[in-house]
Amino acid sequence: MLTGKKGLAKTSSTPGKTQTINHFDIDGKWYLVDLPGYGYARVSKSERSRFHGFITEYITKRETIYSLGVLIDSRLSPQQIDLDFIEFLGSNQVPFFLVLTKTDKLKPAELKINLENYQNKLLETWEQIPPMFLTSATEKEGKDELLAYLHSFLKK
Repeated sequence: MLTGKKGLAKTSSTPGKTQTINHFDIDGKWYLVDLPGYGYARVSKSERSRFHGFITEYITKRETIYSLGVLIDSRLSPQQIDLDFIEFLGSNQVPFFLVLTKTDKLKPAELKINLENYQNKLLETWEQIPPMFLTSATEKEGKDELLAYLHSFLKK
């Protein structure tokens, strides 16, 4: 969605398609990095543990991360695995933002309820809600806002 180049990143209806760290050079100015999903991959426990290990190492050791986007399925209520990952990022002082995906799959009232549920759940442990973007790859919703946010790091 962000680059406008269909097929650049592998997508699948089966979770766990991304199993490596993939770097995408964006106009020679910055990199978009795709990490494996940390929760829903349909892989063995040992593979999931291996993912967890190299994702954790990448996130905690990489000095050039300006911000990390946490993709969350907007159709679901707050999932503990997502909340735990958000807490991990906060504990390790990793700047991050939330990207609620698949917003086109919900009616506006349902999306509003799910968004409020996430915000309320986050406010139980956070003083402030991190930047949050509502997106739909199908409808290209949220693309401009998300790109503007990402480009703000290039100006620093």
